[in-house]
Amino acid sequence: MASSEINLDGSEISIIKAIGLSGGDVDGKTLLDRLPELEIAELSDSIQCLVAMGYVECDRNSLHNREELEKAHFHVNSGYAHELKEAINPQPEQPKSRRVRRE
Repeated sequence: MASSEINLDGSEISIIKAIGLSGGDVDGKTLLDRLPELEIAELSDSIQCLVAMGYVECDRNSLHNREELEKAHFHVNSGYAHELKEAINPQPEQPKSRRVRRE
């Protein structure tokens, strides 16, 4: 999947940055502490969207209120880590060299 196909909104980017792309687990309480600017409803909706897309993995099925979020553990799916990193911090495409090998 090309990075241009991954489109994230601001809250989704904040969540992925708060979880981290290193592959480590983050518990829900820590995630809530790292994102005080997000309302519980917005955080819940964004996390459920990221889980549904497969970008974030979670050990719980229900994430509808603060208590459920605090008990859950999250980590970024390692299969998407590189693409998510590029989607969060897009790098300009390097121009291809015009040099041609002559035989």
